[in-house]
Amino acid sequence: MASTHVASTHGAAQVLVASNRGPVSYEVQEDGSLRARRGGGGLVSGLSAIGPDAGALWVCSALSGGDREAVRRGVGEEGVRMLAVPAEVHADAYNGVANSVLWFVHHMLYQTPLEPVFDAGFWRQWENYARYNRAFAEALADEAAEGAAVLVQDYHLTLVPGLLRKLRPDLRIGHFSHTPWAPVDYFRMLPDQVVREVLEGMLGADRLGFLTRRWADAFTACCTELAGGLGGTEVGVHGLGADADFLRARSHEADVEKRMATLRAEIGAGRKAIVRVDRTELSKNIVRGLLAYQQLLDDHPEWRERVVHVAFAYPSRQDLAVYRDYTAEVQRLAAEINSRYGTPGWTPVVLHVKDDFARSLAAYRLADVALVNPIRDGMNLVAKEVPVVADEGCALVLSREAGAYEELGEDAIVVNPYDVLGTARALHEALTMPPHERAERTKRLAAAATALPPAQWFMDQLRALTG
Repeated sequence: MASTHVASTHGAAQVLVASNRGPVSYEVQEDGSLRARRGGGGLVSGLSAIGPDAGALWVCSALSGGDREAVRRGVGEEGVRMLAVPAEVHADAYNGVANSVLWFVHHMLYQTPLEPVFDAGFWRQWENYARYNRAFAEALADEAAEGAAVLVQDYHLTLVPGLLRKLRPDLRIGHFSHTPWAPVDYFRMLPDQVVREVLEGMLGADRLGFLTRRWADAFTACCTELAGGLGGTEVGVHGLGADADFLRARSHEADVEKRMATLRAEIGAGRKAIVRVDRTELSKNIVRGLLAYQQLLDDHPEWRERVVHVAFAYPSRQDLAVYRDYTAEVQRLAAEINSRYGTPGWTPVVLHVKDDFARSLAAYRLADVALVNPIRDGMNLVAKEVPVVADEGCALVLSREAGAYEELGEDAIVVNPYDVLGTARALHEALTMPPHERAERTKRLAAAATALPPAQWFMDQLRALTG
């Protein structure tokens, strides 16, 4: 799309959000009709905060067959434009590059003796990542009113700001990273061309947002070392918090109460609960968490039959073999712990792998200890959500590599996520924390966790971009 054409056909949207996943998805029913399902999250809350008259538009990708059918039929929701990028282009961009390369780099997940391998197959995928980003840039250019504000989201769309800047120099363009940013030496594992294109793409924005100062500084260092500096791009920090009002109300609805009764029966009367709620994402470190729990039972036999590890590990990215293997290992290790230590009246690990938000909230309310031990995480909202809704307060065992550590570290029991023995010691400390101390820490954790709720997080970014 040529910029001269775009300039003569400006849309009406004053505030635009661009993200891989949108606020709605579609399913084709048996009778051929389409069923729409609304999503949640910080962006949904943020866009609703600016009001219905703000001229807002969300540009997202069609992710499923139902989504593509909705686009084909011209079905959609007001304020949402869904892009029917060819399925093979999206697969290469999303799985081939975003989740298998950029995610791995920023979370430092590579086993470097064997990976990464940037071969001809990668470069085909990279071309489609660029095509995917161009589709977003062209749609945003087409829809944005003169001088509109555009907020681009995450590692799926790192090239969009630079591409959009060329099409529409009049726009105020922001980009927000929900992941960590890799340190210079790790980031430069990427091919030089990719390094250059990603940084040039990001630096096409007027303003870049990160979840913590650590990730912002890592990006700045990459630009200084590899791109000659930030140019005129501003870098800011916005630490997304938990939505306290929503969580407290939702966690007391009938379906949550019902699941609490079921969980109480699975845990058993009088036992403490160590709770984790994660996707089976490699960076979440679920396997080492299970090993630490096993170590706790070895080091402190007195906890046997007195504690249960409630572990929710919801499948993620199962179309990638490495994720399927990781999910299988989580299940294998949980079964091994139960076989080795379990008794007729006690199941040491209660593992659930089917996603159920109401059950997650039930576990939050029952938690005596929350285990959040990622290898590396942009923020980790579970660490912020559990203290908000735990009925009796909870001790938080938190990895120093989670973004949430910057805000919650003072009142958490902090661990090195690779140190299984250290994590086992932290679990024991958490389980034996005096009730009054646990209550005081929980109160401070909840206050810090809700300091920047989603609507304010979004509006702060918008004001910083347009102010």
